[in-house]
Order: sequence, then structure tokens, then C-alpha cells
Amino acid sequence: MYEEEDFLQLSGIQHFAFCRRQWALAYIELQWQENVRTVEGKLLHEKAHDASVKEKRGDRIIVRALPVHSREIGISGECDVVEFYRSEKGVSLSGKEGRYQPVPVEYKRGSPKATDVDALQLTAQALCLEEMLCCDISYGYIYYGETRHREKMEFQPVLRTKVKDMFLEMHKYYDRRYTPKVKWSKSCNACSLKDLCMPVLNKNLSVTSYIENRLLERGDPG
Repeated sequence: MYEEEDFLQLSGIQHFAFCRRQWALAYIELQWQENVRTVEGKLLHEKAHDASVKEKRGDRIIVRALPVHSREIGISGECDVVEFYRSEKGVSLSGKEGRYQPVPVEYKRGSPKATDVDALQLTAQALCLEEMLCCDISYGYIYYGETRHREKMEFQPVLRTKVKDMFLEMHKYYDRRYTPKVKWSKSCNACSLKDLCMPVLNKNLSVTSYIENRLLERGDPG
């Protein structure tokens, strides 16, 4: 079990799955830059994270910006939305009659991805809720702003194991304050930390050549 001061940010798993160096730059070295994608994502999350808004629709209670944590995994964060559906197999909620089954809902700005980065973040939220509420959660949803549609996500054992293994690796990196070396790929072009990371330096290009190219781009006489 981890102590609270050792908790990592739950949302970091998406960055870690995308690129371990990106995660280390943002969460260990505390470097960050915004781009269009991150700004759009932040605006979407701010709308979903309005904790002052609580809704009840029939047998469903909707809670926003719900703080969650797991001492077993050593993480904390917030769920964009948790929908509680009335169910005899659910959990008791303070001030509410009956029992309710929690279902996490994560909001993303884009469209469904070919990778499992979004699924990993949602699964991490489910693991936190299960530990906190002493219940089992079999599925959740990811809402994509581009398609304006939610995708159902089953929390399969392989996803649960992958989440735990990744956070274990993240804790090791964080404890060592270790930032992995850059490994260039096409996905680097969409990264908001591209100018800080400078992945092109590792793409068979010398530092001298890189600097000369940048000077030419800026029109510096040298």
C-alpha cells in the first residue's frame, strides 16, 4: 500500500502509454506546453468537471469531478463523470435510498483511437472506484467530442493488469527521477512537448546540423 504523499496523478497513465518520455517531462520535470489539442481537451474537461452540477434522472444519479484514489496502485485524480444507476447489486450512497451501481465516464476531445490509451485511463478510474466503494465495475464509457458519441468500454482482466503494471513502472521512474531518452516516431509531430523534447535530435541528425537548420528556418544570418 502506498502513502498519500507517494500518489501519482491518475491522468498521467495516458501520457505514459503514449510516450514515457512525454510523461517524465510533464510529471517529473514539470515541463508542459499547450497546443490546439490540449487546449480543446481542457475546455471539454472543464465543462464535464463542473462539480457544482449534480443531476438525477429517474434511477440515475450523475456526479461530476469526483475525486478518486487507490492506495494499492498509488494514484489519485478525478473522474470526469460517474453515473450511479439504481441496482440491487450496487452500493449505498450517503443520503440516498436504495443501492446504486457506479459507471465512470471519461470525456475526450477527439475520436476513438487505434491504441488503448483512453481505455487505460478509464480502467484506472474504475480500479479506484472499486477500491473506494468495495464493489465490482465491469464497464464504463468514453465520450468523444469529435463524434459526440460515447463508446462502451469493458474492463477486461488484460486491461486491469496492464494498468497496474504501468503504474508500477511509473512509480519506479518517479522514485529515480528518471527521464527516458527520446525515441522518435511519427506521433512526435502531434506532441505538445515537441519543442521541449526535440525528438529530431535523435533522428540520425547531429546537434550541429539541427541548430544550423533552425537558424536557417528563422532567417538568422549566422
